[in-house]
Amino acid sequence: MNPSRDYVGFKNTHPQDILHWAVETYQEKLVVVTSFQPTGIVGLHMLQKIAPDLQVITLDTGLLFPETYSLIERLKDHFELNLCCIQPALSLEEQAAQYGEKLWESDPDKCCYFCKVLPLQKNLLNFRAWITGLRRDQSPQRGKIPIVMWDKQFQIAKISPFANWTENMIWEYIKAHDLPYNELHERGFPSIGCEPCTVPISVENTNNRDGRWPRHNKVECGIHFST
Repeated sequence: MNPSRDYVGFKNTHPQDILHWAVETYQEKLVVVTSFQPTGIVGLHMLQKIAPDLQVITLDTGLLFPETYSLIERLKDHFELNLCCIQPALSLEEQAAQYGEKLWESDPDKCCYFCKVLPLQKNLLNFRAWITGLRRDQSPQRGKIPIVMWDKQFQIAKISPFANWTENMIWEYIKAHDLPYNELHERGFPSIGCEPCTVPISVENTNNRDGRWPRHNKVECGIHFST
């Protein structure tokens, strides 16, 4: 099966219908990967009516904000998630011993590779498709993301049901359904990653990825686009 063939057919399809298709097509070989950004939270809410026991994966780098850890616990209870928190093979202390203190400052690409890409790659081996929260309005680099594609890096199908949705649509959904979200969004954080590599921004009409790795020419961790 070539998953990309469904892209044209899904061009104007509601995310909930795409999620239905994904669950029916891949069943127990489907997994949600989320960092609990607003789009991911909307997807989890929709999936409660479709596949409430679907496996959910999140990456715990050991460097997340306290507010993010608190949100994870809150959402785990709120949705009764079948959640697996994945940690890197190397602890932060082991990483520092091998590659130097604060690798995220000296070589953020390498840090993301060890803390995010490799752990996810290992944990996707048993699945045939994964659901992401990517949207085309998040950044120019994400501007042409297919709704369904073949992920060459992880060798499984990659599904982005909300590719056509906008930031406003996501927040309207969250408010309408009174869903929990990270309180850091109220403090100027459009996108929330690891604490040392994420800062608030004050300028309006910026990319969703602004504020990530502010001291480096970097806007992606390497999971979705090569760094």
